[in-house]
Amino acid sequence: MSLPGNLFLLLGAAFCFLGALGLFRMPDVYNRIQAGTKAVTLGTLCVLLGVWFHHPEWWTKLAAIGGLLLLTNPVGSSTIARALFLAGVRPWQSHPADREV
Repeated sequence: MSLPGNLFLLLGAAFCFLGALGLFRMPDVYNRIQAGTKAVTLGTLCVLLGVWFHHPEWWTKLAAIGGLLLLTNPVGSSTIARALFLAGVRPWQSHPADREV
């Protein structure tokens, strides 16, 4: 096993864990979408890079998975956020006086 591969696998697992933790800690659905999408995308790319260090002959498959991940995650999260906004779900505001009634 190679050390850089293990480090990238550990880093990817840490980002995926932090993304999952962000789903519980964020105050509204928009922040949860952002935390889940950004952290988990970076975590998954780090895991793919770690796998590449261990199995360099899989580079085409890993590149295809990474490319599709970079294409679909932002589009999917922005589509979900737009649908929620159009459905009337308003973003969380920190001060109760700033909220619209």
